[in-house]
Amino acid sequence: MTDSPKRTILLLNGPNLNLLGTREPEIYGHETLADVEALAQRTAAEYDLAVEAFQSNHEGVLIDAIHEARLTKAGIIMNPGAYTHTSVAIADALSGVSLPVIEVHISNVHRREAFRHHSYVSPVAASIIIGAGINGYRLAVQQLAHLIGR
Repeated sequence: MTDSPKRTILLLNGPNLNLLGTREPEIYGHETLADVEALAQRTAAEYDLAVEAFQSNHEGVLIDAIHEARLTKAGIIMNPGAYTHTSVAIADALSGVSLPVIEVHISNVHRREAFRHHSYVSPVAASIIIGAGINGYRLAVQQLAHLIGR
């Protein structure tokens, strides 16, 4: 497997995703962030892609990671967490780097509180995967591999 810039995906997870496995397991399941990252890496390897995983609870740090991806990554898979519903800045950063973006949410946000129904990220995402549990990350890698391969 190569880790050249055009064959590496940035897997970006936002606030509170570091608590996967312990935070509200009835909603988010028992798998951990390490499980998510391992699943993404295994799936990416099937497509001769590499994954660089990063998580932060801080909006500016996530934006910096998006900016850095501009020249070094083939695409971005992002679960923005609560920033989905609040961050124009993250949406602008994703739009500004001109990379394919797959938005992922573990739970079906449309079956939850009304404020979770709106996403600032969705309009700039090439694809959106919602409610598939951590399998959504596998689907996101597969979709991004498809988009990169075009």
